[in-house]
Amino acid sequence: MWKHVAANGLSFLILVAIALAGAIGWGQRQWSAEGPLEQAIFFEVPRGASLRAVSEGLEEAGAVSSAMIFRLGTEYADMAGELRFGSYEIPAGASMQTVLEIVTAGGPSSFRYAATYVLRIEGTGELRLRERVPGTGEIVELASFAYEDGVPDVYADLVERDQITVYRVAIPEGLTSWQIVQGLNQADFLSGEVVDIPEEGMLAPDTYEVRRGDDRNDILARMRTAQEAILAEAWENRVDGLPLSSPEEALILASIIEKETSVPDERRQVASVFVNRLNRGMRLQTDPTVIYGVTNGRGVLGRGIRQSELRDENPWNTYVIDGLPPTPIANPGRAAIEAALDPDATEYVFFVADGTGGHAFSETLEEHNRNVARWRQIEAERAASDN
Repeated sequence: MWKHVAANGLSFLILVAIALAGAIGWGQRQWSAEGPLEQAIFFEVPRGASLRAVSEGLEEAGAVSSAMIFRLGTEYADMAGELRFGSYEIPAGASMQTVLEIVTAGGPSSFRYAATYVLRIEGTGELRLRERVPGTGEIVELASFAYEDGVPDVYADLVERDQITVYRVAIPEGLTSWQIVQGLNQADFLSGEVVDIPEEGMLAPDTYEVRRGDDRNDILARMRTAQEAILAEAWENRVDGLPLSSPEEALILASIIEKETSVPDERRQVASVFVNRLNRGMRLQTDPTVIYGVTNGRGVLGRGIRQSELRDENPWNTYVIDGLPPTPIANPGRAAIEAALDPDATEYVFFVADGTGGHAFSETLEEHNRNVARWRQIEAERAASDN
């Protein structure tokens, strides 16, 4: 009898082992087989989400055929603690193994909807809403608007459903600190009150990726840290013979260069003009410093400079003062800072607009006067064609 019982028990164990082996084999095939997705999708892994929540979300989205098998496979691979929050594009037919690799890869997320807030010189901003089309990678602009003109429905709807996965703040070169703060204050996806305007020149223009709800003061701190690093590196690599005694003076000169030209190839030439003037004891006589003295960096002048303003005795009027003004007049970018500390080797001491968006440079006053006369003629011709 006991032999019969033992035989039956052994047979049962064998059947269980066979069934288990079959189940494991089936599960392995499911793990590595082509997945059920017929077209690519974006899948959001929330911050702090559990493996169970992610696996069930994947099954609900149709990215995996079984949440349980996905969990078991993830645990077997010892990857249960490696999930990274973000938005991920999962291609059509992706296996469970591929899906796991995607949602544990980390790094920059592939956005489905992205909002880029571009600051403007008026102290406002324009928000550009884009969508990345799953499968093709094509990026489509859904809306572009300024808050004062009203918020479009498509943006309001995505915000309400928390569907915007990437937020960016783009700071162009040449904005003042006041303009940057004003622009940040209008961004509805940021938080925190900025009490004090940061020092002029100490905010690095760049595009910063942020999260909804980030504090504006934290973003300003990031910008300051970045500018300090850029300035320190450029100062360390400066050329010899510059009439600049400190990184702070370099930043002041860089801000003037930034406001004088928007042509990248001209920055080092413009820098050479101001360096040559400083070395020769000439006044800088640059209009952007006069404008800063009038506006204090708050807003846009919006008109031509008056003769009385050219004669006004204030610390920023380089038609009146000798040398550099006491502070920067804007926040210069890396290229302008590097130009200030590594200018072209020229004998130029004058420049004027040439009608193409750039400038005509000269070494003598006689040559400069001819260039000015050409520019006045271009201005007159443009005025006549507008009438």
